[in-house]
Amino acid sequence: MSDGISPNPTDPRLQPRALDEASALAPDFYSGDDWLGVDQAEILEPGWQILCPASAVAEPGDHVVRTLGRVPVLIVRAADGALNGFVNVCRHRAGPLATCDGKGAKRLRCAYHGWTYDLDGQLRTAPEMQDATDFDRDGIRLAPIELRQWQGMVFARAGKSGPDFDTVMAGIDALTAPYDLTAMRHHHSRIYKVAANWKTYVDNYLEGYHLPFVHPGLSGVVSYPQYKTELAGFWSLQRAPVSDPNGIYADGEALYFFIYPNTMLNILPGRMQTNRVVPDGPSHCRIEFDFYYAPGLESMADADDAFSDEIQEEDRLICERVQHGLNSGAYQPGRLSPSQEAGVWHWQNLLREAYARASGE
Repeated sequence: MSDGISPNPTDPRLQPRALDEASALAPDFYSGDDWLGVDQAEILEPGWQILCPASAVAEPGDHVVRTLGRVPVLIVRAADGALNGFVNVCRHRAGPLATCDGKGAKRLRCAYHGWTYDLDGQLRTAPEMQDATDFDRDGIRLAPIELRQWQGMVFARAGKSGPDFDTVMAGIDALTAPYDLTAMRHHHSRIYKVAANWKTYVDNYLEGYHLPFVHPGLSGVVSYPQYKTELAGFWSLQRAPVSDPNGIYADGEALYFFIYPNTMLNILPGRMQTNRVVPDGPSHCRIEFDFYYAPGLESMADADDAFSDEIQEEDRLICERVQHGLNSGAYQPGRLSPSQEAGVWHWQNLLREAYARASGE
């Protein structure tokens, strides 16, 4: 846990309330390096997150570089087809094994002093170490992280203190089966940046309450009167019928999954966007988007991008203005709408539980 903050489990702000009695999370949790440190160590590092499409690491030596909380990580396909995940930190003096995504690597070589590891994480060469007494090359391996490949996507976590992957994802397979996610193919990636705390962005995602006021274009596609939210242990689902006279979306139903702590699956007939919300400091975040399409629908990518840009710009503006309000010192937590903010309530209670647990460590 961060040395700068010691949450008090008896703090009334951390006590969950029934939805019809609940108020929003207090504003001080949305600012400052100390609370960000708690978020990184207690929520993001032990939490399962989507990292990349499986197609990005399809062949031996293919690798991606990401971060999980504070921890730099490396995902690589080994020669035997196994998918391996490691902390992207050399065992010598903390240099990176890879600095960017790549294809077909034969070895992992530290960019700092050239120590080289095989794709299973075993140290193979360590230049200029012949004079080090009792240097045990065979006993040195990269630190592993946990990985799971699911429906053509790779998930990972950097700590083991939270629930296992199957517990987190329980129930999602059945709901997504009609959409045949494994048949969809990754098409492209985008990154959107927002000058707001990462939790402010998640709060905004978790309710359709703001659609008529913030997203006029999306409101013409998604049926707000039929919008509903379903809750599970570690995820929530917002769902609504979609009907698009302009042809950007096929008629059907949209499923918007939020998977604690920072993953989103936006599933519509024939397509999916995945999002990962990553803090870039206490008052900035980036949202990593990946776009997937069923075979034959790839031609919709340009229209999808334009519509996504429109929605994300609207979200960026409102999140940045909300963050200003949270930081103002003038805001006291308001009551939540039982009919429209169940997803926010569910997520903020998971945060409260994490903050309360942190105080006992």
